[in-house]
Amino acid sequence: MTGFIIHALKVSDGILAIAPMPGRGGHYVEDLAHLRDWKPALVISMVTQPELAGHGAGNLAGDVQDMGTRWAHVPVTDMDIPGPEATEAWHAASHAALAALQGRGRVLVHCMGGCGRSGMAALRLMIEAGEAPEAALARLRAIRPCAVETAEQHAWALRAAEGPNQP
Repeated sequence: MTGFIIHALKVSDGILAIAPMPGRGGHYVEDLAHLRDWKPALVISMVTQPELAGHGAGNLAGDVQDMGTRWAHVPVTDMDIPGPEATEAWHAASHAALAALQGRGRVLVHCMGGCGRSGMAALRLMIEAGEAPEAALARLRAIRPCAVETAEQHAWALRAAEGPNQP
């Protein structure tokens, strides 16, 4: 067992999931195989490049794309929210994710542990897909109790209710 567990739920017409970073537990090849078998249309990485490189996942973008999956990188430091430099990347990633979910696709969001940053992004996508914020958080935490770790992450996800282009 590698520790790479995909926590999934139905959103819109597709499946949205959060997970830890492939390779975090030292089993990058096995984690990548599990990810390939899950067949996501899009993988969104909510970690920094040094985090990817430091855990043997420095080639994740190419490996994901080689399996025929789109990859988006929204670099966010641990326990934080997207800063100004990541906002544009987030808007592109969320647009692609919502299109995939509406088209019955699968979207996987990961951070280091599959809790805070990935939970924040998943919650925001759920709200952008039309779910009520608190009901969405309850559904998300039913499959991953640690999803959305800080008040700032929660507030950032809730900004989706203000409109799709909020920072």
